[in-house]
Amino acid sequence: MNGLQQDLLNTVDRICAEHCPRTLRESAEAGEWPAALWRALEEVGVTKAALPEAAGGAGLEFGDAMLALRRSAYHAVPVPLAETMIAGRLLAAAGLQVPEGALTIAPVVQSDVLDIKSKKTFSGEARRIPWGNHCAHAVVAGENEIGIVALKGFTGLIEKNLAGEPRAHASFNAAPLLASGSLPGARARLELEGALVRSVQMAGALERALAYSLQYAGERVQFGRPIGKFQAVQHLLAVLAAQAAASSAAADAAVEASAQAPDGFAVAVAKSRIGEAAGKGAEIAHQVHGAMGFTREHNLHYSTRRLWSWRDEFGNETYWQSRLGREIAARGADALWPMLTGL
Repeated sequence: MNGLQQDLLNTVDRICAEHCPRTLRESAEAGEWPAALWRALEEVGVTKAALPEAAGGAGLEFGDAMLALRRSAYHAVPVPLAETMIAGRLLAAAGLQVPEGALTIAPVVQSDVLDIKSKKTFSGEARRIPWGNHCAHAVVAGENEIGIVALKGFTGLIEKNLAGEPRAHASFNAAPLLASGSLPGARARLELEGALVRSVQMAGALERALAYSLQYAGERVQFGRPIGKFQAVQHLLAVLAAQAAASSAAADAAVEASAQAPDGFAVAVAKSRIGEAAGKGAEIAHQVHGAMGFTREHNLHYSTRRLWSWRDEFGNETYWQSRLGREIAARGADALWPMLTGL
């Protein structure tokens, strides 16, 4: 890790220490927008970290932007940072100006389709729009076009995922677009971008679950010694550490391959592998913590509830493993070994 990356992590850590206490997470789950936290992230340029300088970004490498996102997930930051990054990347790719403020994206459910008409209006149903009630704008994707729609004053149905993050349900009928542009494969790219950032976020949440587990195992005393001294607990911690390490490697590989645009194969590997680790890792973390890990008093649930939620968004591991299987089969048997050794 270079000096710039360490400074970036320190900045995210500082902002979270100052603006993301437990009380803020609780109020965010109750529906309050964490304005001071978002403003602090904006002021240091984190919200535009994934944008090129020409589009108003800070000139960071894409990997550095994903490092900041991963650290925000480590701290369970309750803001649409990932969605704002995706939306900005899509708009920049289409040559459109990126609006200020928090952004979201649609559609996010595989079966939802939005039809952009003459680049001026669009129609369709979009379910589970992340943070749709708090974002002033959404970037919507058709088959080969994207557009910007105003969401300010949204009054549609609001649900929550298991982590308590808001998910909006909206129906659009010839809704006006503030701007639009062509982007070949826009809908498919949005899905890949979403799977990529959720993979990065899950890697960060797994790191936090591991840190909590190591700390608790060193502090909780049973039969006269810390439970981390017992072989059975050490085995659990080793398995959890292996899952977190595998997730980190898969996320890093996908980010590296997706600097300019998401790499379909690398993203599919990351989302499927990290989704699997999310389930196993959360289970082990709660085993290590025992009854304490299932209470709201302990912070573990902020990480594990996000793991359970994010693994299902933008396709779960079964969805991406099926896609991988079809792609590998289509390449033929002779291509399998070169592909594996090239990873």
